[in-house]
Formats: sequence, structure tokens, C-alpha cells
Amino acid sequence: MDVITIGETMVLFTPNTQGHMRYASNFSRRFGGAESNVAIGLSKLGHKAGWISRVGNDEFGKAILSFLRGEGVDVSQVQYDDAAPTGLYFKEKRTVSEFRIQYYRKGSAASKMCAGDINEEYLKRAKYLHVTGITPALSESCYEAIVYAIKLAKKNGVTVVFDPNLRRNLWPEERAREVLLELISYADITLPGVDEGEFLYGTKDPIEIGKGILYSGASLAVIKTGSKGAYYVTEEKSEHVPVVAVSEVRDPVGAGDGFCTGFLSGLLNGLSIKESVARGNLVGSVVVKVDGDVEGLPERSELTKYQSHIEDVAR
Repeated sequence: MDVITIGETMVLFTPNTQGHMRYASNFSRRFGGAESNVAIGLSKLGHKAGWISRVGNDEFGKAILSFLRGEGVDVSQVQYDDAAPTGLYFKEKRTVSEFRIQYYRKGSAASKMCAGDINEEYLKRAKYLHVTGITPALSESCYEAIVYAIKLAKKNGVTVVFDPNLRRNLWPEERAREVLLELISYADITLPGVDEGEFLYGTKDPIEIGKGILYSGASLAVIKTGSKGAYYVTEEKSEHVPVVAVSEVRDPVGAGDGFCTGFLSGLLNGLSIKESVARGNLVGSVVVKVDGDVEGLPERSELTKYQSHIEDVAR
């Protein structure tokens, strides 16, 4: 396996009309989850990705597994839960640029994940373990599962990549800050957004955020700054990597997962840190042009086409 990731995937319902969701009567159904978004994105780029989770033993859970399997993601470590349902969430599009998310995930099957769900023999086959700050927010047993998985990864020489992916409405801020900083201290690579960096370190300066992450023991920090691109910080240097301007943003949700996908893909292909960050920026900018969390994730041939176009414009 190239990358193994752990987390919850839910069924996503989006109204077919804009405005308050109370007026909507027709919805489209998709699937979304930060970790599986990355797994799907990597699979589409030709990498081997596995996803660990639980889903309800219901039609939604079966649909999610069928969908991820169809996208080439290994789901051999996903368990059906007979006692808990698959989580749901709704994406309300108030205006062209304003989105609101409403979760119905409390007590979901994924929130029942525990350390016993992590198979060391499976995990140690990976090059990277990708985890986010969403999963430990779901329950105490999920927190324990993530910490256990990270420790197994470290024991077996698997590089740990952590995206804080702060969700303020899932847990108290004090607990969120405590756990996210703890997980950063375990990670080899951390990928926060600048707002998450401010939450954790009290500054919006990407370089200072990066230094704080390195002080915790990481070898690399990559700080996402939205439409301005990203900064990477190592012990040796720090550098800003700009993003290509996007003419139209259809759906900003999932841009961070797109960035992580492109960045990990770059590392897997042996690119430099700067080149990997640039690929992350590119994939993130492609994703926001399409409605849905994973629908805009490019395949390898499309990525090459986008890259060639950027190089032509640069000339």
C-alpha cells in the first residue's frame, strides 16, 4: 500500500436549489469524508490507497463501500456495524459563494471505531499513514484508535501525515486544541490551514506556524493559505509556493483534501517538497471547480493536461 487512511465517510445530500434548505424538496446524493476523499484522489492518480473505517450494516453503508471499491480504494479493513447507522450530512448552498454544513453523525457506526479495529500487519505495509483531526473528535474510542494507529506506524517506519482539519462543532475548543497539538507531536508531516494554525499557535504567520510544528518534532510543515497557495517549512528552509488562479469556484468543500492528495502523490512520485506542494495546489484548484467532494479529483492523464497548460501559460 502507498497510503492508508482512517476515518468516517458519510452520505452527503445537497439540495438541487440554492437558498435556505427548509425550502428544498429535491436533493442529490453523494458521499464524502476527508480521509476517503484523499484515498479516492490517490487511487485516481495511480497510487494504492486503503481506508479503515466502520459503516452501518444498512443500504447507505453498502453504497459507500461499493462506491469506494469502484474507485479503486482497498476497503478490506472496513467493518459493518449492526448496531449503529451510517452517518449523514447536508450541504446547504445559500448563495453562489456561501455554504453551510449540517451533520447527522452522532452515534454513527464510524464513531464506534476503536484500537481493536487497527490491524498492524495491514498498517505496516504502507509508506504513509494519513490521519485527520476529525476522527478523534467523534468519540473517545476513535481518539484511542488514531493514537494507536500512529504509534504502530512509528514503530514500523511508516511516515505519519496529519491534517488537523479542525471541526469546531464536533468538540469543545479546549479539548480540540489539546488533542490536535498532541497528534502534531507524533506526526512526521503536518498540513494545517492558516486558520487552524492560528487556533493552535496564536498566529496567522505561516512561517511561525511551521516553526511551532517543527518544534514539536515534525520534519516538515506545510501551511495552506487558500487562494494564496501554501508555505512549506523545514529545518533548512521555508518557501512560499503560489497557486494558479481559479476563474470560478463552484464548491470549496474538499479543496484541502485535494491539496493533500496532490501533495502525497508528489512525494510518492519522488518529487521535491516544493514540487509536491505545487501539485497539491494544482489538485486543490481543480477540485473547487466541480460540485461535490470527490467529483473534481483528477485522474493522472487530466493532471498531466492541467500541468502542461500551466507550464504553457508560464512561458
